[in-house]
Amino acid sequence: MANEFSKEERVAFEEILEGFNDQLVLSKAAMVYRTDQANMARADDVIWRPQPYIIQSYDGMDQSANFGDKTQLSVPVNIGYSKSVPWTLDARELRDALQEKRLGDAAKVRLASDINRAVLDVASLRGSLFVKRAAAAAGFDDVAQCDTIMNEQGVPSEDRYLALSSRDYNGMANNLAVRQHMGEKVSKAYDSAYVGRVCGFDTYKLDYARALPLAAGGAAITIDTLVAGGNFYAPQARQIAGTGEGSNVDNRTQVVTVTATLNVKEGDAFTIANCFAVHQITKQSTGQLKTFRVVRVLTGTTMEITPPIVSNQGGTESEEQYQNCVFTATANNAAIVWLNTATAATNPFWQKGAIEIIPGRYAVPDAGVAIMRGTTDQGIEVVMQKQYDIDTMVTKYRLDTLFGVANKAPEMSGIMMFLQP
Repeated sequence: MANEFSKEERVAFEEILEGFNDQLVLSKAAMVYRTDQANMARADDVIWRPQPYIIQSYDGMDQSANFGDKTQLSVPVNIGYSKSVPWTLDARELRDALQEKRLGDAAKVRLASDINRAVLDVASLRGSLFVKRAAAAAGFDDVAQCDTIMNEQGVPSEDRYLALSSRDYNGMANNLAVRQHMGEKVSKAYDSAYVGRVCGFDTYKLDYARALPLAAGGAAITIDTLVAGGNFYAPQARQIAGTGEGSNVDNRTQVVTVTATLNVKEGDAFTIANCFAVHQITKQSTGQLKTFRVVRVLTGTTMEITPPIVSNQGGTESEEQYQNCVFTATANNAAIVWLNTATAATNPFWQKGAIEIIPGRYAVPDAGVAIMRGTTDQGIEVVMQKQYDIDTMVTKYRLDTLFGVANKAPEMSGIMMFLQP
């Protein structure tokens, strides 16, 4: 067969795939959903994935007044990441077999970094929980705040993860290293800047943490929280167009109207006066202000936020089912308070069910190109191709992967930022 891979190259690819799997640290902390690739191609690489139901309970034997429809929410997940590392080697360069291996190793590291970065970005930019810390990272107390905000809002306690920037991670390791009564954990912290599992979270050290600039929207921006203002949200599974066609609804975001959006940007975190978070199951107020994130600015007075303000002000069944906040007082000029008050690294934390990876697959034809495929433990496929050009004596190589990542549950994920005055 033309351009068939030699045994040495097959061994090299197997080593690349093994190392690639080891590099996928953050992707192992996400759920994976495998799809039929033919169906995905016909659906423009988009699939709607269900969110967890939240169900109400009622007191008493007579439930005749409580039989109602339950709204099943879902979110679109797109196989939208197409990452490739191409390179060439000519006949002279191929005399040194190590060059081929080094380039393959570099390609592996780059693609693994792309996948980890995608997981990091959807957790950092779309997670709505926000933990603000005034001082530098110190240790247990910081992580305990992430645990608390999740517990208060009913996030499952298992499979929780926290990814920290190198400075913040090492700050926590320093806190452990000076303790004298924790044995092996102290030794690891001192020898290897190792934090490990803290307060129910598996922790990871990032060598690339996304920075979030300080919010510049200013203190004068307000929002109408009166019922008449219409800035509350009623979740719905499907919507019907004027032509009668039905389609699914993505309930992770809401467009709200504010007095101004000047200098507001994607990622900004904020609270609304007198808007308190509730436990997702019991609907009891946590006594803590609900945190929101800006997804995008649309006009001079409208912006898209996550999560939507489901305050049950409309009194519908779906609002009662998915209520996430409660107003203790409403006003036509409720203050918006920005939380990211200084530029700093974001440290995302999430429950595993919030982040989902959808592996994709390339259908590469056998058209004079040598092809090898491999699949990681997460189901992410890596394709290696090689083609030789007799005119130039140059061999082309490329390593490719196709996947999608989505934050299915913004209220089960968020960020912690340090040094926020």
